[in-house]
Amino acid sequence: MQRRIADAEIAAERLGLLLLTARSAERADTLTLHLPGAPAPSVGQPAVPDEATATLRRDLQALRTLVLRAGSGDTGTALAHVRNRLLGYRDEENLPPAPAAVQDVFRGIGEAARSVLGLRIALDGPQDESDDTPATARSREELDAEDAAIDSAEEPSEEEEKGLRRPTTRAAVQVAVGSALAIVGGELLSTQRWYWAVLTCWIVFLNTSSTGEILVKGYRRLLGTVFGVVAGIVLAGLVGQHTVTAFALVLVLIFAMFYVAPLSYTLMSFFVTAMLGLLYTLLHTYSLDVLLLRVEETALGAACGVVAAALVLPVRTDRRTNELLGTVLERLADVTEAAVGQLSGGPADELLDKARDLDQALADLRAATQPLTHPVTPLRARRHTARYVVALLETCAYHARTLAATAELLPTHPSIAADPRLRGAAGRTVRNIETIAARVEDEHAAARVETGPSIASLLGSDAGTPRYGRITDRVLRHLERLDEAVVGLARPLGVPVAEPRA
Repeated sequence: MQRRIADAEIAAERLGLLLLTARSAERADTLTLHLPGAPAPSVGQPAVPDEATATLRRDLQALRTLVLRAGSGDTGTALAHVRNRLLGYRDEENLPPAPAAVQDVFRGIGEAARSVLGLRIALDGPQDESDDTPATARSREELDAEDAAIDSAEEPSEEEEKGLRRPTTRAAVQVAVGSALAIVGGELLSTQRWYWAVLTCWIVFLNTSSTGEILVKGYRRLLGTVFGVVAGIVLAGLVGQHTVTAFALVLVLIFAMFYVAPLSYTLMSFFVTAMLGLLYTLLHTYSLDVLLLRVEETALGAACGVVAAALVLPVRTDRRTNELLGTVLERLADVTEAAVGQLSGGPADELLDKARDLDQALADLRAATQPLTHPVTPLRARRHTARYVVALLETCAYHARTLAATAELLPTHPSIAADPRLRGAAGRTVRNIETIAARVEDEHAAARVETGPSIASLLGSDAGTPRYGRITDRVLRHLERLDEAVVGLARPLGVPVAEPRA
């Protein structure tokens, strides 16, 4: 949804700039208006045929109707007819006779209609495609290609580590040591319920890869168990000997346990423990001592898991997050460089696979930073830094994926051509990403992040041929925001920023 809203925002801004250009006394292209401090073009009344003006006003009203109906579930034939007509302006042969500036406005209407179509698909789900024209079908295919580039969960191939450095081997050794401690300690607490400590020790190691993640998971299980014991005591006292009521509540708690499992591990542990209290009531084995023993065994199992993870082949959270951060930056540089290269007229590249690798690396980093961003972490400044860095990386990834999706469509779009100036203008951004990655890998690296004029300034105000100008208009905002976000990463990561050259 955020992706489609951003696309609609950029399309609407571009349409507004094209309208200003069509009504101005002089030609003012998008590139010029993006320059810092650029004045708005003076508005005049150029000689435009009345028929073209009437058509333009009609289609702007139709576009407004499409925007207002997005998400309404309206699938009427009239709305489909309007959508098909506006999307037809993406093809050169459907443009009405008019001056070049006005034809650009019709092209902008077509691109805005495409963004509204994407927003409608995101809001309403699958659409009825029986009334689609070839232009509408092509727009749907482009949107599907963008979604595939962004949402695919294909696993990237990684180099296989051997010996004790292999994650599965290391985890097996840690679990074995933690289980041995849990068995001994659990036996000392209870000769009948010692397995609770062992189960907790096993569970805290599931889907975790660092000591911090294990500590957070153990804390969540203990917290849920403590509150679950309190709830179990209260429910057992209220239910008493009402077997049917207790049985119904057990079923409700089982449902709640599985329902919240994907959302909150703490809540799942809470419902499990509360259900056990009622189950013991049904079995006539309820005892306050048993519920308190569960808290003790759970705390012991979590502590054994944390001790084993911290002392036996430990993987510190800092080291894990730095490794994943370096991987994300490497993938980001690959996607950006390949996309800009293709947008500049270079050979086609495997942009889809590179975008998938970036998404997977970012998801791994987001999971690994959970111990740093947890609300109870005592390191507040560190928590804010981790959240800020991940948010900036998500912003960078969005703009890089959009560049890749646009580059994928370039060979099949008849009305635009690659702009060779983009490679040089975006070179600074790629170098900055590589500089930050080198600093993350080696804190003694001396390279500095470059700053300077905006991407629009680097491209120059001469838009070149109209076909070049149209591809530049599509990607300029994404290039500028990517460049700003990459420079913003330097401060929280401690990378020095060079002063801009005079």
